[in-house]
Amino acid sequence: MNSFSTFTLLLLLLLPILASCHEKQVYIVYFGGHNGEKALHEIEENHHSYLLSVKENEEEARSSLIYSYKHSINGFAALLTPHEASKLSELEEVVSVYKSEPRKYSLHTTRSWEFSGVEESVAPNSLNKDDLLMKARYGKDVIIGVLDSGLWPEYKSFSDEGMGPIPKSWKGICQSGDAFNFSNCNKKIIGARYYIKGYEHYYGPLNRTLDYRSPRDKDGHGSHTSSTAGGKMVPNASAIGGFASGTASGGAPLARLAMYKVCWATPKEGKEDGNTCFDEDMLAALDDAIADGVDVISISIGTKEPQPFDQDSIAIGALHAMKKNIVVACSAGNSGPAPSTLSNTAPWIITVGASSVDRTFLSPVVLGNGMKFMGQTVTPYKLKKKMHPLVYAGQVINSNVTKDLAGQCLPGSLSPKKAKGKIVICLRGNGTRVGKGGEVKRAGGIGYILGNSKANGAELAADAHLLPATAVDYKSAMQILNYINSTKSPVTYIVPGKTALHTKPAPFMASFTSRGPSAVAPDILKPDITAPGLNILAAWSGGSSPTKLDIDDRVVEYNIISGTSMSCPHVGGAAALLKAIHPTWSSAAIRSALITSAGLTNNVGKQITDASGKPADPFQFGGGHFRPSKAADPGLVYDASYQDYLLFLCASGVKDLDKSFKCPKKSHSPRGLNYPSLAIPNLNGTVTVSRRLTNVGAPKSVYFASAKPPLGFSVEISPPVLSFKHVDTKRTFTITVKARSDMMDSIPKDQYVFGWYTWNDGIHNVRSPIAVKLA
Repeated sequence: MNSFSTFTLLLLLLLPILASCHEKQVYIVYFGGHNGEKALHEIEENHHSYLLSVKENEEEARSSLIYSYKHSINGFAALLTPHEASKLSELEEVVSVYKSEPRKYSLHTTRSWEFSGVEESVAPNSLNKDDLLMKARYGKDVIIGVLDSGLWPEYKSFSDEGMGPIPKSWKGICQSGDAFNFSNCNKKIIGARYYIKGYEHYYGPLNRTLDYRSPRDKDGHGSHTSSTAGGKMVPNASAIGGFASGTASGGAPLARLAMYKVCWATPKEGKEDGNTCFDEDMLAALDDAIADGVDVISISIGTKEPQPFDQDSIAIGALHAMKKNIVVACSAGNSGPAPSTLSNTAPWIITVGASSVDRTFLSPVVLGNGMKFMGQTVTPYKLKKKMHPLVYAGQVINSNVTKDLAGQCLPGSLSPKKAKGKIVICLRGNGTRVGKGGEVKRAGGIGYILGNSKANGAELAADAHLLPATAVDYKSAMQILNYINSTKSPVTYIVPGKTALHTKPAPFMASFTSRGPSAVAPDILKPDITAPGLNILAAWSGGSSPTKLDIDDRVVEYNIISGTSMSCPHVGGAAALLKAIHPTWSSAAIRSALITSAGLTNNVGKQITDASGKPADPFQFGGGHFRPSKAADPGLVYDASYQDYLLFLCASGVKDLDKSFKCPKKSHSPRGLNYPSLAIPNLNGTVTVSRRLTNVGAPKSVYFASAKPPLGFSVEISPPVLSFKHVDTKRTFTITVKARSDMMDSIPKDQYVFGWYTWNDGIHNVRSPIAVKLA
């Protein structure tokens, strides 16, 4: 080969590498916080000067800037090549430089919509919720900021009837855009903004038929979460077909709402597959929300993969919010039941799992042989009251459908000739549950039974199907298939669904709720708490259908959906009530009050279980099921300051998240953070940790310690008695955890075991979970 050919070949091999070096992508360059010394225009000029140091000229530097974060967060988002990003990351004043990843963050509604559920762990009357609401004046004048997909302002949940003037502390705006202007804000929705620069840089200009380029919600998720946290009380609300009829209300019905739209429809994907939310857009929203004057931020968004703290935009923004004493609640995620699937595990965030509510939507299947199987549905459609022909989907497929997909009712798989006029049973697996019903309808079927696969077991899914339908568990599905195979002319009838209240046991943990231990910070026990996330009725969008499917043209004001997205705003609303009662409490005190007062038993007096009936543990529910009225008077709290979190980061190996703070030479353990729970991931011998309690109950209180040690371990608390002379008196104690030599054989290897320690004064029970694993 001559030298020219060799050079050409080399060039061809190098071209992709050279191209990738110059390929520009959005990076976030993070410096930490602002100290308030510079004006906003000076901060932006400063950010430009950094860009100018790596760009060829002024024009390129200016055009590459996407956001300049100027309020609490100090940093910028810009178009950079990997080489430029690397050069900036080497500068001493830069904390971190990380790439914005499309689809890194998404909304936390479960796509599988596991609706099998039940409401509060205690009967509503015994919660004294009305007393709590009265004490908190229904959250009056507390401002809840929601990062989500927008809201539908005309719906009754967002009415400002009877509300007083907007709080003077509010500094936010009402941003106009598609089908949304200043008049859409009111004394309830006091702020609305949207953030789309990151999204549009990646996907190009927004397709205005997919979404509104404004704070208006074309998805439903944002209207649902914001009305759950702070929606007005709306009597006689129900889902399509009258299901779950009653009063729809947010946790803090007189709180003010501010919507920060950061999540958008993903091009070329169905809305039912979820939205996408970009790092740079969320950081801009968090920076604005802090400056606008919100008191609580509810974020039902997270990552599919756990992120290190210095590359997690939600964690970074939430740390700045915490510095201003804003409570941040985030969803744990819907990647369960596998362990270590949590997102949003920073200790300055309240991380919320999802549990059920005491309500089911019963719709039995009756077979021609007299057998009856209980199903669930929230479809408004009914069959004529008589027996109808029944077939298995695999018997009525088109000839080109492979055997392994025969029973799945995937789009285009059923033969109209064979399915017309029949009730079809389809099995779960591939495709969406509601989509399968859509396929039965397309093929002329008159009804649809959704059978669980073995993996789904007994957890039923209730959906707003497009035709008469119900869902049955795996065992029932197998018996229905046996009946079809044993009968010449199988027939069935689906009984119309009805709402059943006070079902037992409740709550139980949703199978989809993400589990601990935290992959990022195993020394912090997460999630913190669980709240209702199954079968939650709340406001919806007038621009979206209840199933979000293209073939569904129904419009509803309220919808029932599930996910940790739904449980997070329950805690956001509860935090707003606590803020109203205790305006001087820190965000750490509010989180502590919620964790240590949470409930561990269901409505039959037994320990909360998972969806299959096995006992659940703190890696699913944290401190337990939230009880806001108990949290309003917790007795004692585990408080923590901004500096405490920086010391925790130092101990976790993240040294420079705040450049003005120097890590101590001798690093502490991350578990030394004053947290209301205790996680010890690799116990070797004995571990002693210190904790500090602050009295927020009566003066002259005396508390006694007790412990329920994890199996095979001993737990010693010293001193075992603490006395508090005044309110705000602080006392320190130690917890020593040791593996018992006489029980080493009973301790499971490579597995966590759980226990509790509690402080009690005869009135308050201040309980903290423990998770321990041997080294």
